[in-house]
Amino acid sequence: MAKLNLSVAVGDYDRMRPLVDGTVQIDGVNPVFSLLEPEEIFFRAIRHAEFDVCELSFSSYAVKVARGDCPYIAIPVYPSRAFRHTCIVIRTDRGITKPEDLRGKRIGVPEYQLSANVWARGILEEEYGVRPCEIEWVRGGYESPGRVEKIALTLPPDVRLSDAPEGATISGMLARGELDAVMGPRLPSCFERGEPNLGWLWPDPTAAAQAWYRKTRIFPIMHLLVVRKSLAEAFPYLPGALMKAFEAAKRLAVARLADTSATKVTLPFVEEQLAAARALMGQDYWSYGFAENRHVLEAFLRMHHAQGLSSRLVQPEELFHPTTLESFKI
Repeated sequence: MAKLNLSVAVGDYDRMRPLVDGTVQIDGVNPVFSLLEPEEIFFRAIRHAEFDVCELSFSSYAVKVARGDCPYIAIPVYPSRAFRHTCIVIRTDRGITKPEDLRGKRIGVPEYQLSANVWARGILEEEYGVRPCEIEWVRGGYESPGRVEKIALTLPPDVRLSDAPEGATISGMLARGELDAVMGPRLPSCFERGEPNLGWLWPDPTAAAQAWYRKTRIFPIMHLLVVRKSLAEAFPYLPGALMKAFEAAKRLAVARLADTSATKVTLPFVEEQLAAARALMGQDYWSYGFAENRHVLEAFLRMHHAQGLSSRLVQPEELFHPTTLESFKI
């Protein structure tokens, strides 16, 4: 049987490289990889379904699943996971000393429905009682004006969301004091440049995230791996083959990370960070699979629906191809 020629769009992560360089093969597939930034992958996938296999925003995918109009089906592979206590940068001259002080403030976002923002708003509401309707949201490009939501949204009527003025950027508005804070997956350039009167909402976001993890056991999922539904239907082996290969690639990436005979990443203290992550989160701290991540999926879907982004409460099983909900054991 000839191998399938499939386009695969993912980020350039260590956990993907064994697939890209051919060390790990996908059974029955000849992949053509595109290593792209998430914003480009998501825009092209959501707007035009350009790729056969790709990583996709958890939030955008949940919107589409709730509506029943998604051309893709997911596999419980999580290319991107991140704690989002680093997601909120504030003006330090606005009297914001704790999360509750965000009530009544203007917060800039690149897009309202981004997965990072779903998690950050969920933490604000569930841990500190700060509801989205108590904040004025301003949407725009971080560094380039005119960014819009990649997917049409119908938000609750009490959510105040407006577009940034024409020609303005979120980073520029924050630097000029036209915003009180910014929420998003990237740091605005004004913060990275060290502009005055800017800081984290949580002064030590790592410690805040670790405390939250101890309480919730949640390592937030940002992106899922998806495959075109028509391909999964035509080739029933494909979802399982993808799951197997991406899991193998991740295991190899972690094994390389743990090999400290010559450090594989350009960063000191890698072995100490790896040991600390495993002490807090277990050996398989970046787990793939359904059952072991069900509580994380449920938390996100609950927040997503509560924030008015999904038209109904999606169940975790609905996200994934049924053949990937369990795996064989020897």
